[in-house]
Amino acid sequence: MTTITFDSLNYAKKLEAAGFTREQAEVQTQAIREVIEEQLATKRDLKDLETSLEGKLRDLEYRLTIRLGAMIAAAVATVATLVKLL
Repeated sequence: MTTITFDSLNYAKKLEAAGFTREQAEVQTQAIREVIEEQLATKRDLKDLETSLEGKLRDLEYRLTIRLGAMIAAAVATVATLVKLL
């Protein structure tokens, strides 16, 4: 996973300037940092996911094409058999 730059010191200073105590600012900064590190996706994460999904969709497309071709071949064979019988 790609790292994301978060200036925690600057963020804590801004919180203190807005009236937070140092302890409150540190706790808030740590909470925000944890959310960013654990739950935020980067552009690279999304690109990797897109690449993975493209491969899976391509595989699904091939399997559906083969299945459809088999169904058409079976239908043609059935019609040819019926024509011979009639």
